[in-house]
Amino acid sequence: MKQGFTTTILHSDRRQTIEHGAVHKPVHISVPYAFEDPEDLIKIFQGEKSGYVYGRQGNPTNSALEAKINAMEGGVATACFSTGMAAISAVFLALFRANDHIIASAYIFGNTNSFFGTLSAFGCEITFVDATQVENVEAALRPNTRAVFVETIANPCTQIADLEKIGELCATNNLIYIVDNTLTSPYLFQASTVKASLIINSLTKYIAGHGNALGGAVTDTGHYNWQTFPHIYENYQRGDSALWGITQIRKKGARDIGATLSAEAAHRIAVGAETLALRMNRICGNALELAVFFTAHPGVQKVYYPGLVAHAQHKLAKRIFKSYGGLISIELAEGLNKIDFLKKLNTVICSSHLGDTRTLAIPVADTIYWEMGAERRQSMGINDSLIRLSVGIEDIEDLLKDFNHALMV
Repeated sequence: MKQGFTTTILHSDRRQTIEHGAVHKPVHISVPYAFEDPEDLIKIFQGEKSGYVYGRQGNPTNSALEAKINAMEGGVATACFSTGMAAISAVFLALFRANDHIIASAYIFGNTNSFFGTLSAFGCEITFVDATQVENVEAALRPNTRAVFVETIANPCTQIADLEKIGELCATNNLIYIVDNTLTSPYLFQASTVKASLIINSLTKYIAGHGNALGGAVTDTGHYNWQTFPHIYENYQRGDSALWGITQIRKKGARDIGATLSAEAAHRIAVGAETLALRMNRICGNALELAVFFTAHPGVQKVYYPGLVAHAQHKLAKRIFKSYGGLISIELAEGLNKIDFLKKLNTVICSSHLGDTRTLAIPVADTIYWEMGAERRQSMGINDSLIRLSVGIEDIEDLLKDFNHALMV
């Protein structure tokens, strides 16, 4: 019997076999695993049998979390990693090689942009385009194009990629369609509905939700035919071909690179994930009310939030997302100093994190996008006065009072 989103996640651990009748999957911290029959160890190493051989390559706690994330995203398999950036790195380092061409949204997160610079140094060709229009992606196609990478909602200016049409384009051209779902989360949006091949989530953010664990995940939706991909190593071309891609990503990312998610972090993320829907409903409600408040406030000259009718991709967001997310960015009016504004905030915390239960604020140009340089920031629409807000679950009256006080001249 199919159950709802929260019921499925809340009871997912106990639907499997759990030691001693525990409701939560226990934390397995052992690095080595013992085998009475050496042939079992050999079969696991050679992929003929499932199991655990060494902590760097996974453990039962991580597997339980992977099953939970996979259920959220409706995938065929999920692999978890130590951080969201580790998940992104694992995908690109495992699958692509020198002279491969990748098309990416021009509005991607600063650290992802930095990683693509590293990937370029290894010989991959990266083309950045305005992915809010599929025509820009199509115009960038080359004979050696292997993949398209986008985020659902861009950080910090909330541009939304032309997700549905890019999915159709990738399907037509047999491209791997990689969608970072972090800012929407699987509760607000399932990227498999737009034919995403691989879905990436920074588990650190909304899924864990409490600022107490780092983690990342890659989910294979089953939409891409890995038999047509030229870079799958022969060792992984066995069994169900739908699992070839995620197997290679897991082997290269966790085993070879060592970006393994710790069992302690996996446990915290799994527990946090149980309340994802409840938290997101509250966060999205708060965010929309704050966005309307900022729009009418003389201390704010511009508001970036997909829930506003004036947002360039509002109609798209309304059609494909359950709600509009918890990230808002604002440009302060002339005469208001961003440092003074942040210092006046009492409830809201100045922090570089997002997706927390607490509302957080950060001056974008001077911090998380400083390394990009002024020219690239300008091309992304990042004004020097821009403040990014990650809205939390506080009582809305307290947030309104705090921001109103900070915006007073």
